[in-house]
Amino acid sequence: MRLSASFGAAMASSLAVCRLNMKGRGSLLKCLQKVDTFLHRTIGTNVVAAREEREGCKSLYAVEAERQEQAERSVLISCHSRMNEKKFLKFLSRHGDINKYFFYESYGMYAVVEFANRESLSSLFEEAAVPSVSHESMVPFKSRLLSLRNLGPADAPNQQPCRLQTSIPINELIQRLSREESMDQQITSLTDVYQLTEENSRLRFLVCSLLKDIAAAYFPECTIKPFGSSVNGFGKLGCDLDMFLDLDGISGKYAKMPKSGLWMEYQMKRANSERSVTQSILSVIGDCVDQFGPGCVGVQKILNARCPLVRFAHQPSGFQCDLTANNRVAMKSTELLYLYGELDPRVRHLVFTVRCWARAHGITSSIPGAWITNFSLTVMVLFFLQRRSPPIIPTLDHLRNLAGPADKSVIEGNDCTFVSDFSKIQLQSNTETLEKLLCEFFEFYATFAFNSTSISIRKGKGQNKPEVAPLHIQNPFEISLNVSKNVNATQLERFVALCQESSWLLQQSETNTPRGGNEGKGPAPWGLAALLTPSKVAGIKGRKKRRREPASERIKSLLESLKTTN
Repeated sequence: MRLSASFGAAMASSLAVCRLNMKGRGSLLKCLQKVDTFLHRTIGTNVVAAREEREGCKSLYAVEAERQEQAERSVLISCHSRMNEKKFLKFLSRHGDINKYFFYESYGMYAVVEFANRESLSSLFEEAAVPSVSHESMVPFKSRLLSLRNLGPADAPNQQPCRLQTSIPINELIQRLSREESMDQQITSLTDVYQLTEENSRLRFLVCSLLKDIAAAYFPECTIKPFGSSVNGFGKLGCDLDMFLDLDGISGKYAKMPKSGLWMEYQMKRANSERSVTQSILSVIGDCVDQFGPGCVGVQKILNARCPLVRFAHQPSGFQCDLTANNRVAMKSTELLYLYGELDPRVRHLVFTVRCWARAHGITSSIPGAWITNFSLTVMVLFFLQRRSPPIIPTLDHLRNLAGPADKSVIEGNDCTFVSDFSKIQLQSNTETLEKLLCEFFEFYATFAFNSTSISIRKGKGQNKPEVAPLHIQNPFEISLNVSKNVNATQLERFVALCQESSWLLQQSETNTPRGGNEGKGPAPWGLAALLTPSKVAGIKGRKKRRREPASERIKSLLESLKTTN
């Protein structure tokens, strides 16, 4: 079999999931036609593919459909570190054409291989063997997670080592940003370094597809798809993989009964509530993942949470996974954030920068607590961009007014309707630079009336706080909920103080222009690089205090120094 043409040169960034050995043959698949029609009804999107191509933007619905179709034709293979690449490809190509492939490292070396058609998978599985181990028992579950064995002599190692799927350390990032020539370039470079790569996105959909194979034992027509940071365009390398088990296509909710004549329906077991059904389903799927899922470890069934979930680590991919089954509002939030990120590239650049700044100073944390979350920060950035003059992005209410009948979406009584056709959204002309926007962001929230005002991207303007809470950010769809209810006064005060200090720092000529380094060292941190250096920002508070020192104290200090000199 022939292999497809080269996908491209090796990725320039050292933060890529792996070295790029991907092969490609032509344009992206047009797969909207292959998606079940129930997805239109449940997610509420109905975008015409041809119009999207003309406008240059794809809806999240189109991207997900394409990724899911690719994942269904892919396998995940554990490889030996000394495997010969050409020999590996020659072996696999006996089963059919390969569209794309790449290697990465996570508890060993792995390869993601996408075949041109599903028949190739069947051919590969016919040749795969069940492992023979005498001293322990094996669970006889066959999946698309395979291991490559070499019965001959060891091969020569790969010429280029694979890299981990995580972002670079903050110190390395600061060094990189210090070498840029402008703050706009620094902000763009940070996004390029931290955002999910093409390979990482493919791997996330493949992990969902592997989990779907397990759930399909009970629900053959189910789908599992990622949501949240994995697909909304704001995901950072190494972020968790949030997955949604979609059963509505087989639940019968949307079946149309005939007006007359015979009617056939499935017999099903009744339960007390939809929540209890969700808990039961996740409990069973969690047991299956724990007992039968290759590479799935540390399974936790957190069924009494507001949104029941199953949490586990998928070692072959290195992802920490959360699986839910009744979280459709979160799916709509994912779609909304994706839309905002596609409307203007400055949205994603600013979100990545603010999130990185917040993590560098401990404003956010991976540990649950009273910290501001990444989602809250993202909403704050969106609100700020809506408040520019002219606005960079529209309000959610405006997007709702542009929606057509196919966009209508009401979930559990919440109006989640907004336009999905990019061509209907007319943006105002705002040409502010990324540098100006970042400076203004800090100034905006350094003086924001948090004590009396709620943040709402639905209205795009501050509203009176409906409850007593240090920080109130209205959930875009469940408007009665405060997404920042966990944040206490101390954490909000830290955020405001850091905004003030960062704003002051960017106004200083010695820190907002490129600077050369000492001999044998790189350039000194400046601009955004200086903002990400905790010691520089922390030192501002001390300098401010010294400037506010009373005149009598300064005179006293001067007299003391004169005495010492004499």
